Amino acid sequence: MKANKGRTGILLSMLAAAASSVLFTGCQTSIGGQTLPSATYLDDDVQYFPAGPEFKLTNQVEAGRKYQLEQEQLRGGGM
Repeated sequence: MKANKGRTGILLSMLAAAASSVLFTGCQTSIGGQTLPSATYLDDDVQYFPAGPEFKLTNQVEAGRKYQLEQEQLRGGGM
């Protein structure tokens, strides 16, 4: 009889450990190659970053052109 009580205690403690690890760590699923952290991922806000210009230094090039144009105007060659 005592052996059955010992096995039951071990079985219950293992079951409790497995259940607590599932409850405290969350569930991850893999759908379409994405690892989704929980079942509520559909409720999250979508972050969308629109594509920027291909040439990353557009503002610097434009500032350089403005500077050259101002220098030409100061020298009197722009008119």
